[in-house]
Amino acid sequence: MQVMAIVNSEAGSGRAGEIDAETLRGLFRDAGIEADVRIVPGEQVGEAAEEAVRSGVDAVVAGGGDGTIRTVAACLAGGPIPLGVLPVGTLNHFARDLGIPVDLPEAVRLIAERLEEGGHELDLGEVNGEIFLNNSQLGVYPPVVKVRDREREEKRRGKWMATLSAALQVLPRHEALRMRVLIEGSELVRKTQFVFIGNSEYEMGALSYSARSRLDSGNLYLYIARSETGLGLVGLLLLSLFRDLKGTDWFDCLSAPELTIEMEQRSVSVYLDGEVAVLETPLRYRTRVRALRVILPERK
Repeated sequence: MQVMAIVNSEAGSGRAGEIDAETLRGLFRDAGIEADVRIVPGEQVGEAAEEAVRSGVDAVVAGGGDGTIRTVAACLAGGPIPLGVLPVGTLNHFARDLGIPVDLPEAVRLIAERLEEGGHELDLGEVNGEIFLNNSQLGVYPPVVKVRDREREEKRRGKWMATLSAALQVLPRHEALRMRVLIEGSELVRKTQFVFIGNSEYEMGALSYSARSRLDSGNLYLYIARSETGLGLVGLLLLSLFRDLKGTDWFDCLSAPELTIEMEQRSVSVYLDGEVAVLETPLRYRTRVRALRVILPERK
């Protein structure tokens, strides 16, 4: 079996860069696989994944956080080559939801043990041609991520401290989005600070945020906060410490295989699995049903 393992050296606040290529090859070799290991900076991950697909490997293994996994998945989407995951990022939402071990040797053993099965088919979300594994967000969060990443680079702050600093800078002055949502023949007009589109259903409590029980529902799940101000959004965050916000009147919660979001702006910043892209409006979201093969633990 031919496997290419691509590790983003910048993932996990640089923690992934501490992984030695020969050590990782040794872990795969001990598990019975000869792996071509590439440790590359983030901007070269997509190029390496495209090379892997052209070479016809039996699996591509992505080492990094959700952004790295998304980049590799975009090259594999719709094809027969399965994705293996080495969760060496900061949060690893995708891997945790799927039960993939965070311990590196255990993750390698999982890939080796289940490689020949060809992976499980999971859904992908897509917006204007860009895929996402976890979620897409609009409103206040994309500018927070932009400021966060700038502070991490310029001030060398950790992710959580940089996020807090960014939120304090962005929230007081961020204007709410005016939007019209077209979904399954219905129309919803809202002015909001926060929009969340999940690939399958999410819990929306602070302590369970991002938790999903499945990634093959065939639907996208749309959550719109009924808050037009930053202060109101902070109130919702505090409320989420005590309950799942889906069960309140503070959120619109809808699901469908596809939806369209129209806005006055010609383009808008969109959060996609840890990264921010600027996309032209309208935003056309859809589910790509069972479009990605992923090597997973045995399902119970």
